[in-house]
Amino acid sequence: MSAQIHPSAIVDEGAQIGEGSRVWHFVHVCSGAKIGKNVSMGQGVFVGNKVTIGDNCKIQNNVSVYDNVHLEEGVFCGPSMVFTNVYNPRSLIERKDEYRDTLVKKGATLGANCTLVCGVTIGSYAFVGAGAVVNKNVPGYALMVGVPAKQVGWMSEYGEQLDLPVTGESECVCPHTGTRYVLEGNVVTKK
Repeated sequence: MSAQIHPSAIVDEGAQIGEGSRVWHFVHVCSGAKIGKNVSMGQGVFVGNKVTIGDNCKIQNNVSVYDNVHLEEGVFCGPSMVFTNVYNPRSLIERKDEYRDTLVKKGATLGANCTLVCGVTIGSYAFVGAGAVVNKNVPGYALMVGVPAKQVGWMSEYGEQLDLPVTGESECVCPHTGTRYVLEGNVVTKK
């Protein structure tokens, strides 16, 4: 099954879009983009040239994935969330040679209307709450909320908050899957 591309979408020649992906209304994918399999791009999504999007990502309406943003497998980008690629933009000063890389690791969720300031890494299965502004790296499984974003807990791979302190030594079980999670210091691992 090839990609499904809505007639109103613009996919520039050279863009790579994986099998089973869905490109909805008014999407623009630039020629250098590399998009995996089974990706869904909602209405009004823009994908730049120097972008990679892994398999099974969901990018909701009105998200612009600018150059130097890289999404690993299974990343969820909520409606109208924001990526940036220049740290200190000015309209009168061109800074295209100053783009900073942003990496969102496997399974992470970026809530509606959140903003990622460029140059950060979001850890695997981290969860950035709606409206949060992330300006520093986020550990895997971390739950981040607020402006600027602060860690308030941990999330399971299933997407439920874990009963773990922010730091220390502890363990708990996800009530939905029975998976055990262990906290050691500021690192959560799945056992």
